[in-house]
Amino acid sequence: MITSVLVANRGEIACRVFRTCRQWGIRTVAVHSDADANALHAREADAAVRLPGASPADTYLRGDLIVKAAVAAGADAVHPGYGFLSENADFARAVRDAGLVWIGPPPEAVEAMASKTRAKELMGIAPLTDPTDVTEADLPVLVKAAAGGGGRGMRVVRDLADLDAALTAARAEATSAFGDGEVFVEPYLENGRHVEVQILADTHGTVWALGTRDCSLQRRHQKVIEEAPAPGLTPELTAELHDLAVRAARAVDYVGAGTVEFLVADGRAHFLEMNTRLQVEHPVTEAVFGIDLVALQLRVAEGHALETDPPRARGHAVEARLYAEDPASGWAPQTGRLHRLAVPDGIRLDTGYTDGDDIGVHYDPMLAKAAAHAPTRAEAVRRLAGALERAVIHGPVTNRDLLVRSLRHEEFTSGRMDTGFYDRHLTDLTRSAPDPLAPLAAALSDASTRTGRFGGWRNLPSQPQVKRYAVAGEEHEVRYHHTRDGLTAEGVHVVHAGPDRVVLEADGVRRRFDIARYGDRIHVNTTALTALPRFPDPATQHAPGSLLAPMPGTVVRVAKGLTEGTSVQAGQPLLWLEAMKMEHKITAPVRGRLTALNAVPGQQVTVGSLLAVVQAT
Repeated sequence: MITSVLVANRGEIACRVFRTCRQWGIRTVAVHSDADANALHAREADAAVRLPGASPADTYLRGDLIVKAAVAAGADAVHPGYGFLSENADFARAVRDAGLVWIGPPPEAVEAMASKTRAKELMGIAPLTDPTDVTEADLPVLVKAAAGGGGRGMRVVRDLADLDAALTAARAEATSAFGDGEVFVEPYLENGRHVEVQILADTHGTVWALGTRDCSLQRRHQKVIEEAPAPGLTPELTAELHDLAVRAARAVDYVGAGTVEFLVADGRAHFLEMNTRLQVEHPVTEAVFGIDLVALQLRVAEGHALETDPPRARGHAVEARLYAEDPASGWAPQTGRLHRLAVPDGIRLDTGYTDGDDIGVHYDPMLAKAAAHAPTRAEAVRRLAGALERAVIHGPVTNRDLLVRSLRHEEFTSGRMDTGFYDRHLTDLTRSAPDPLAPLAAALSDASTRTGRFGGWRNLPSQPQVKRYAVAGEEHEVRYHHTRDGLTAEGVHVVHAGPDRVVLEADGVRRRFDIARYGDRIHVNTTALTALPRFPDPATQHAPGSLLAPMPGTVVRVAKGLTEGTSVQAGQPLLWLEAMKMEHKITAPVRGRLTALNAVPGQQVTVGSLLAVVQAT
């Protein structure tokens, strides 16, 4: 019987596994990098072991250190979570060789399926493993990491001239994320639906196919919104997907939880891969089937048999991934202090953060997963969209608005979405639409703190007070007056103005604004603003054509032959930053000449650092 579990992972999934372990009376052990020394998962565990360093390669990808940590902490089992070493057969063997229980499939099954190239061969599909085999007739193709998942190490290539660069970038990203730089090439099926089947198998020959999930809404090949069951599938196609998933599991004598992924196009299922681990989106399956997949993983690892048939599915569940990122700026990840995170009751929130935690540069920018369950799909979608809209999220920029708009988009509500959803609709979904009264509410709230015994009003008419704010990248100026009767503003009636709350009435409609301040950053309901100085600091101004770091990170590559004085074309890649396990390309904004290059490989940069200057010609 398992008494103590070490989770060889971090963040949200570690906290998720700990939750079930606590319910089962199982002691928990965390591992943490130096960057995660104060992370929620390290604080929640009964014991925590330090992995010296900050990068994944030095910490969460060091299987030897993790096994030593488990032994030192007295754990008798290891749960790999997802990502990192979760699909590493050598790590699974090392855990078993140390006399510990591996809460996952046999190493042989991991080995057979963790490499997407070998998995395809097992299913009778031949990927284009040799890039030299690719011709114009094969385009578009997808360059894909053979190990791991989560969209890392994936690049779509539509022009043969871009293939070498895509291979280089994919290999670098895969090595950083999974410690394995193997990549392969396969045909890219556009505008299909990403559908998967959750499986669970025991050591007694029983394999459950736990329904379907649709994960078509993706950015950078990483899922954003998932749901169960996948809408609009015929009974025949659903049965085929279940049969193929069970076939894949039986082909490798699978044990434990896993997911078989497909691309559905033209009514046909195309096998993509099998993930030999728990998936990020497992909560929607848990909600629909009324089960705890982590608990079932523990039971299977202890040798217990599953029931002959899986439980019956009920209702519909939808999950959205909340990221600290700016979708309008190329999905750029964001860092900083998460001051407050809360969703309305009735919504499941899985997170690795709590109020006051810092979001760093080393790992994935996912803050949390929010999931809703209801009798019907329409009700579940409406419930989740409404909850996200009302959620309190104070801190860096997030994709919250994008999630709400996506869930309410007609293409999604009608179940007609596919993997090209964001390619078609991102501009509209990220169009800035801040609350027009939010800046005024922020200004009146600030003014209320500065009116007291001596007041802010004068007997003589005075010029209006002026405040400036940045909202969604745009500058807004508001004006108001101090009068004998209090604060006033043109076009609205100020019902109440206090430090934490402002009530305004416009066109007969009264609205309440809750205010929270964190330095110059102000949150007015769901609108985030930055107070701007009255007189901008000249030292912060940059020459035209300046390329600034959009995020903190590491310069990993500079374009070959690039030096000061080089002529460049608009859109030409100049250098690459790595942040939060993803590579981000910095390109020339215009055709011109490179007049400054301040970046070198290995250099750590902060937000706003000057990387290069391109002078237009």
